[in-house]
Amino acid sequence: MKRIRVLVADDHPVFRYGIRALLSSDPDIELVGEATNGEEAVTRALELRPDVILMDFNMPEMDGIEATRKILEASPHTNILMMTMSEDDESVVAAVRAGARGYVLKDAERDETLRAVQAAAGGEAIFGPTIARRLAAYFATPVTGPGTPPEQAPAEEPETPESVTSAASASQYPAGLTAREVEVLRLVARGITNAQIAQELYLSPRTVNAHLNSIYGKLGVSSRSAATRFAVEHGLV
Repeated sequence: MKRIRVLVADDHPVFRYGIRALLSSDPDIELVGEATNGEEAVTRALELRPDVILMDFNMPEMDGIEATRKILEASPHTNILMMTMSEDDESVVAAVRAGARGYVLKDAERDETLRAVQAAAGGEAIFGPTIARRLAAYFATPVTGPGTPPEQAPAEEPETPESVTSAASASQYPAGLTAREVEVLRLVARGITNAQIAQELYLSPRTVNAHLNSIYGKLGVSSRSAATRFAVEHGLV
């Protein structure tokens, strides 16, 4: 029987040590390589051609979603599982849209992780109930444009005078961001949740989602970590 060849992409040495030990405990799985940042993950994936890649979301130089997209553009039959701390991570759905097979919780039990790797190698999709519901909602909702992140629901509220005024001053900020979008981005960079942002700015949750949708599209990113990195690099926080 052919062994499943696995590449692990994660920048945390302690986690890599743990996953290395876990994978080596299964005689049907072979760890063929490791990567510590997104760019290295792309390079190693194309060099090693593993059957399955365990890809962390948040890595330096290139986040896991962008790395997934680049790998699958060059090698569309690669099976990628995103690694996350929580199935509530809103980036999971964006990763699936980028082509990932699903996700693995970092604190999952040994047998659950091994089953996920084996299932992904066989071409199966790995979803928990929370992510399955999000995907169902996404495909049931009209997409507003090609850059719309799937985890963001399109706004149903009409544009307010405040948003028009903000849009008029967009030239003050990079990437055409409005003043309100910069406010939202700054709170995202502080690690504040969507619900907390809505409370802080006296907005509805759907309006916050709409602003995030617009921010992601303008920045060309699909995760909070990438948006935060943009904010830091451009002095917005």
